[in-house]
Amino acid sequence: MEVTQAMMERRSIRGFTKDPVDRALLEEIIALANRAPSSMNTQPWHLHVLTGDVLEKVRQGNTERMLAGVPPQREIKDHGSYEGVHRQRQIEIAVQLFEAMGIERNDKERRQDWVMRGFRQFDAPVSVVVCFDRSLEERGTIAHFDLGAVTYGLVLAAWDRGLGAVINGQGIMQSPVVREHAGIPDDQVILTCVALGWPDESFAANSVKSRRRPVENAARFVGFD
Repeated sequence: MEVTQAMMERRSIRGFTKDPVDRALLEEIIALANRAPSSMNTQPWHLHVLTGDVLEKVRQGNTERMLAGVPPQREIKDHGSYEGVHRQRQIEIAVQLFEAMGIERNDKERRQDWVMRGFRQFDAPVSVVVCFDRSLEERGTIAHFDLGAVTYGLVLAAWDRGLGAVINGQGIMQSPVVREHAGIPDDQVILTCVALGWPDESFAANSVKSRRRPVENAARFVGFD
């Protein structure tokens, strides 16, 4: 697949088949993502690829803690509630998804179930937990930038190979659960995760493609004729 095609067609996949993903294919995808640029070539990322019983234990632990009202425990500073235009964009994609799924505004049960899907890693057969070296925690902004690059590379490479993915901050909101069952070393900080697998073509929300700002609203050109 051409890079332009992959970038234009890629979308977040939130419904997966139960078919497993071959380890060799995952290694191929990660090898491509590993080509991402990083500050001073530091390559501070660590990717923990979970499946099977380990992933099921993470799903169960996340679900139990969230339903019990345990406050989220992320290892990075939370952005808090979005406001202004950022909140508007957040609402816009939620409306797109709920309309696709036929979830009414007053349907609290289905809305709650949708939220819990995120904590279950969207029931994907694979979850990639994205971490960075704790020694760089005081320089976290740069490390976060680098991990953003490798994570985008991961989802693009997956899409190119016919796999779907969604970058999923909900999946690590109960980071102690993830750390315990995935065996994340203490010298690494959990940043986010990626739910990954074969797209379920019958899952309505998979057709949703988020709207993007036009170039003139995203970029400013200086010094051009």
